[in-house]
Amino acid sequence: MKSALLLTSCHDQTTTVVSSSIRGHGDAQLSGKAITVALAGQPNVGKSTVFNVLTGLNQHVGNWPGKTIQQKVGTCRCNGTTITIVDLPGTYSLSANSPEELIAREYIIRERPDVVAVIINAAALERNLYLLAELLALSSPVVVGLNMVDVANHEGIKIEPEVLEAALGVPVVPMVATKNRGIDDLVATITRLVAGDVPYEPKVPEIRPDHKDVLAELYNLCGAHVPEPYPPDWVAIKLLEGDTEITRVMQDHLPDDVWQRVYAILHAHEDAVVDVAGGRYEWIGRMTRAALVRPSIGQVTVTDRLDRVATHPLWGLLLLSGMLGVVFWITYAVGAPLQAWLDSYIVGGLSGLVDNLLANAPLWLWGLVIDGVIGGAGMVITFLPILVIFFTAMGLLEDMGYMARAAYVMDRFMHLMGLHGKSFLPLFVGFGCNVPSVVGTRIIESRRARLLTILLAPLVPCTARMAVVAYLTPIFFATAAPWVAWGLILLSLLVLAVSGVVLNKVLFKGERAAFIMELPLYHVPNWRTIGLSVWQRTAEFLKKAGTLILVVSVIVWVLSVLPYGEVESSLLAGVGRSLAPVGALMGLDWRMMVALLTSFIAKENAIASLGILFGSTGLSAGGAAQEEAQLAVSLKGAFTPAAGLGFLAVQMLFIPCVATVAAIKQETDSWKWTAFSVGLLLLISFVVGIAVYQLARLVGL
Repeated sequence: MKSALLLTSCHDQTTTVVSSSIRGHGDAQLSGKAITVALAGQPNVGKSTVFNVLTGLNQHVGNWPGKTIQQKVGTCRCNGTTITIVDLPGTYSLSANSPEELIAREYIIRERPDVVAVIINAAALERNLYLLAELLALSSPVVVGLNMVDVANHEGIKIEPEVLEAALGVPVVPMVATKNRGIDDLVATITRLVAGDVPYEPKVPEIRPDHKDVLAELYNLCGAHVPEPYPPDWVAIKLLEGDTEITRVMQDHLPDDVWQRVYAILHAHEDAVVDVAGGRYEWIGRMTRAALVRPSIGQVTVTDRLDRVATHPLWGLLLLSGMLGVVFWITYAVGAPLQAWLDSYIVGGLSGLVDNLLANAPLWLWGLVIDGVIGGAGMVITFLPILVIFFTAMGLLEDMGYMARAAYVMDRFMHLMGLHGKSFLPLFVGFGCNVPSVVGTRIIESRRARLLTILLAPLVPCTARMAVVAYLTPIFFATAAPWVAWGLILLSLLVLAVSGVVLNKVLFKGERAAFIMELPLYHVPNWRTIGLSVWQRTAEFLKKAGTLILVVSVIVWVLSVLPYGEVESSLLAGVGRSLAPVGALMGLDWRMMVALLTSFIAKENAIASLGILFGSTGLSAGGAAQEEAQLAVSLKGAFTPAAGLGFLAVQMLFIPCVATVAAIKQETDSWKWTAFSVGLLLLISFVVGIAVYQLARLVGL
């Protein structure tokens, strides 16, 4: 694609448009019945809603090359033309301050989409226009989707789209994406712009006069050395802004003598970034002067009234507690029975069917399919109700604008662990299941904060771990069992807090991610957007984590039966015996260590394994009362309460189930961080378990 924007000079940054350039390019693309549109915008502007309405299920989700940031690409058709839509990461600007910003600008510069459709929140017009000011300096033509005009009207903000369009010199389409209003007009405008049927004369911002000559000098020095496909005038601006990535690129491409001159100019004019940004803000003021009417001073909006409660230090916490309590209650009231139903009728039914089919098959094949394959894949299926409830609840809260308030309220507490407010929500959900807790970290923009939250998430005691605690504490502590159980939960949370502080200081050198809190206006959620988001995330989990869980489940099963077909003499038991010296420090023998290892598949497996290893065959976590009594007698006779407490402490902090480990691999996209997480939890659990046992023994347990 040839550049649609040609700067006549670097001094005044005025823009001349060659209409035939756009028209010729558009005809070429339309003749092939395919065009590419990049969807850009700041966070919380409704960009995802626009993308989902346009593409529906005709989209695929992956990662940007070399990045863990999600990439979404979809297609739609308009009058026989296929439009490929690339949803760029939400970004406030095009500086190299974050991976999202770098991805957005590199895609536009290198791939040169036919049109960049920038979605703007009409209720925050001036702030959103800053991104547009940067996009206009690139080669791809721009269409403005003025979204949320209904929300702006409710807040007393009036915008004249025609006046704004005349001021900007680019097409402006008013929209209410949540109600599917204006989206067809946006697509029609895009195709007409590509075909050259829409006037396009963008008014590009100018730098303030103080540094115009400096900008021209940089342009003259660098212009001949700027590598393709970067625009030389844009590179000069970015050098003045102090953009680290562009500075590095130009240092590599400039001759040493030229770079020294450029460096001297940049060093002498470090304040130029103020004039660059100032020029953009002055441009924003000119663009909105006639088109924007703000609410009268002192007018209290709906958002203001709601935020008096939602962001209050006390009432905000109570409101958040109530909402999370509802989510937690729904998870138990709806998700748990559905999970049990899936386990009993779907997984159990399939297991029974395969059992009949393999009645005459070798015992090893029966075990491989029933325990290894169906056991692993079936566990993934039973997670679906909890995942769907979590994704739906988080999608609803985020789409209506409350998520930012929850993060704001919890921010001060999360800072104690080196995190910020958004980390609280996925960690809280970990009480139900660690899998959605890890997957839920996607709501955290900062890579550092997301990684730290993922590392801490398995330390939240999930329902499966608490089920083991609920089963074993009465055996060792009788009537004191409830107090011991609560103490173990508090111990887990204390370890989580201390680990957060230590990991932040050691791994990230005490670095704190910048937490720029934007409080979007409240609005009615779009159920289509929420539904598509839930579908995509659930399908992705089944595809990626399910495969890994299945493989690991089979491997662990094989280790539990080789070489003689019995757990007691298996390779897994051999590993347990190799850990016996560590277990001895907690008063445990190899059988208890094997029970810990088998809990890697599912935490409840610890009880089943203890039943097998202590002679109560056929025992499961929900086994018969007689078998439970037999196991209780065996455990109570073999171990002291101090040893039982040490085992439970390790169990609460031990490596999470295979599904959680798979989710960690999926979300970090790194075997290194997954292995680090497993090793860290092994170290923490054994150190704490030994300390708890030794301390309990000292006090006479």
